[in-house]
Formats: sequence, C-alpha cells, structure tokens
Amino acid sequence: MHAFVTGAAGFVGSNLVDRLLELGHTVTGYDNFSTGHAAFLESATTNEKFRLVTGDLLDTEKLNSAIRGADVVFHLAANADVRFGLEHPRKDLEQNTIATFNVLEAMRANGLGTIAFSSTGSVYGEATVFPTPEDAPFPSQTSLYGASKLACEGLISAYVEGYGMRGYIFRFVSLLAERYTHGHVYDFVKSLLADPSTLHVLGDGQQRKSYLHVSDCVSAILTALDHTEKRLAIFNLGAEEYCKINDSAGWIAARMGCNPRLTYSGGDRGWVGDNPFIFLDTKRIRALGWRPEFSIQESVERTVDWLVGNQWVYSAHRG
Repeated sequence: MHAFVTGAAGFVGSNLVDRLLELGHTVTGYDNFSTGHAAFLESATTNEKFRLVTGDLLDTEKLNSAIRGADVVFHLAANADVRFGLEHPRKDLEQNTIATFNVLEAMRANGLGTIAFSSTGSVYGEATVFPTPEDAPFPSQTSLYGASKLACEGLISAYVEGYGMRGYIFRFVSLLAERYTHGHVYDFVKSLLADPSTLHVLGDGQQRKSYLHVSDCVSAILTALDHTEKRLAIFNLGAEEYCKINDSAGWIAARMGCNPRLTYSGGDRGWVGDNPFIFLDTKRIRALGWRPEFSIQESVERTVDWLVGNQWVYSAHRG
C-alpha cells in the first residue's frame, strides 16, 4: 500500500514509518518538525520507497497535494503536551482538532477512504471502571489534550458516517522505547544525568499508570488494519499491567546505577489532568491475536538505555 504518515519524524511516527518500509510499503511522511527530528528518519530517507514532505497540517494547500494517491492515512501528528496545556490552550485546538479536520478534508478532496488515528486513554478522564473498556462512559474531560482528542474522534466518526470512509481509532496509554522524547522517563533520566543523588517526583509517586513499548503499539495498529473490516473500529492499546511512578523511578535509577533520594511535590497527581490511575482493557485488540512483546519494566529499561546513549535529544528536543 501507499501510506501517508503525519508526524512522521516524531517518536511514534518514525517507528511506524520504519515498520511500513520493512514490510515493503510505499510511505509519504509529513511533518513540520516542531518536535520531530530528522535523525529519526535517517534510515527511512535511504529507502527509495520513502518520500518526506516538510509541512504543517494547518497548511491545507501543501497537505492536499502531499496526501494525493495514498491508500491509508496514519494520522499521528499532534500536540501531546498535557502537563503544560493550560499555558497555551489554543495549541491543542489547532494542532489536534483543526489539524485532524484538515486531514479529513484533504482525504475527502482526494477520494481517500481509510484513516488510522492516534487517540489517547486520556479521553476516559478519571475513569471509574478498571481496566477501562472502549465502551466505558466518558466522564468530564480533565485535560485540554484529552478534550481535543475526543473532538478528533467525533470528527472521524462523523466523516465515516457521512462520507463512507473507514476509521480506526487507537486509544493509547503512554508509549515508551527508542526515540522517546516526552514524559516522566525522559524527565527522570535528564534529572539523574544532572544530579544522581536526588530525584524530584511530581505528586506522591503512588500514581498508577500503564505503559506500552512503541513497537508493540505499531504491531497492534497494523494488526487491526489487517483483521478488522468494520467501518469504524475503536481499540484500546496498552499492557495488561500497570505500575506506580515510584516503581518506575526505582527501575530507572537502578538501570543508571544510582540510588537517589526521592522528594515529592505532594498530592495524588502531578498536574491538572494527570489522572492518578490509568489502566485500559485491551480484550478487543487481543481478540485479533495481538500480544505485547515487552513488559512495562522492560519498556522502561530500554527507554533509559536509549536516552542515556542518545543524550543529544535533551539539547535538540524543542517540545
């Protein structure tokens, strides 16, 4: 197939691009490089089946031209800054919701029929059912990021219904592993590289979170596309386990060979929108034969190894 990947130079996007090329597909990558890195596409750019277009999803003329001829659109580009979302509320609207509308309109203008969208487990807000299934009732949204992603889901479902498209919506837990540049493991490694004697933890460290290795996420996405014929399919993606932030801090410190004193900001969450318990029910995607290869601890440790070996991301990363 000819795949069009938004956010192609990002953490998830670049891993997906590499996998698609390994499978022999043709790929057009689209990225504005606001947070992505050209280095993540170093392998892809040597492949004759890969084309990179530098552009913003708010540039509808460039987007409409670049997307032409694709069979499947993998829409991964987004502002994923949950923690500081309240400092720039328009960014979630523009980079998530309006950008997704632009992608859907570009698909409609070019007669494209299939979109795979990276949503988030944050759309469940502070869920009351655990593990949380795809048909759980949505409580009030607790972050602008989650609210913008839920709006994107609504747009996709309406386009599927109104224009006969096929939509795949994937609600991720937080992802880890190579090329990871955003989140608590990134922050903890950065802190311990600077001072291995002390580690400050937002909240009380008792927050319970589930994580998934990015390669397992990519495998799940491709499994769903291969084995689901529904016009609109929604899947939770995550591990069948969770850990406390304190657990993760211990794994990170041990991997880095240090034993820091932990300090805490206090409270049951690190910031507004930091849901203290995230654990998704993944029976739906597992019914298609998918299983994660890596445990959460293995994913954390592999992420630490990559960050320690690629410290350039701390000076190069802009998001």
